Amino acid sequence: MFDLVLAIAIFLLSITLVAFVLYYKRVKSVQEEYEKAKNLVGDVVLSVNKDLQRQGEKIFSVSNKVETLLSESQRVMNKSKESDNRLAKLESDITALSEVEPKLSAKIEEVDERIENLTSGQKKIEQQIVESEKTRQEITAQAEAKIEAAIPIRREKALAPLTQTELSVLEVLASEGKKTVPEIKSRINLTREHTARLMKKLYEDGYLERDTGKIPYAYSLKDEMRKILKKAETGIS
Repeated sequence: MFDLVLAIAIFLLSITLVAFVLYYKRVKSVQEEYEKAKNLVGDVVLSVNKDLQRQGEKIFSVSNKVETLLSESQRVMNKSKESDNRLAKLESDITALSEVEPKLSAKIEEVDERIENLTSGQKKIEQQIVESEKTRQEITAQAEAKIEAAIPIRREKALAPLTQTELSVLEVLASEGKKTVPEIKSRINLTREHTARLMKKLYEDGYLERDTGKIPYAYSLKDEMRKILKKAETGIS
C-alpha cells in the first residue's frame, strides 16, 4: 500500500516536474516572444517617430512655402491695386487729353501759320540782304573808280605829306614797276601788316593804282606821280 502511494506520489511529482519544466519553457518562450515583440515595437515606434519627424519637417516646409505664397499673393494684390490706380489715372488723363486735343490742334495750326509767315519774312529779308550786298558792292566799285580817277594832289605839294618810308615805296615802284605787299615788305623792312596799311593809305590818297585781279593785290605807281617823281629828281618845279 505504501509503495503504491509512493509510486503515485513519485508519478505525480514527475508529472508536476514535467508540467513545471513545460511551464517554464512556455514562460521562457513567452518572455522571448515578448522581448522580440518589445524590440519590434521599439523599432516600429522609432520608425514611426522618424516618419513623424520627417512629416513634421515637411509640414513645416510646406507651412513656410504657404506663408511665402501668401506674402507673394499679398504683394501681387498690392501691385494689382497700384496698376488699377494707374489705369484709372491713365484713363482720366486720356479723357482730359481728348478734351484738350481740339484746342491743341488749333494751336498747332496757329504755330504752323506763324512759322510759314516767319519763313516768308526770312526769305524777303534774305532777298533784301542780297540786294543790299549788290548795292554795297556797286557803291564800293564806284568809290574805287572815283579813287582811281581822282586827281592827285597838286604837283608842287604832292610829295610834302609823305614820310621817308612812303617816298621809298614810291621810288621802288617807280624804278621796278608793279609790286605786291610781300615784295614791298622785303624792301622797306616793315611787318606785313604795317606794309599792307601803308600801301592801302597810298592807294586811297591817290598815289598808287591797285590790281585786284588776283591775291595778293599788286600796286603800281600812277603815271602822274611817276612824272612828279621824275621832275623832283631832276629839280624841275
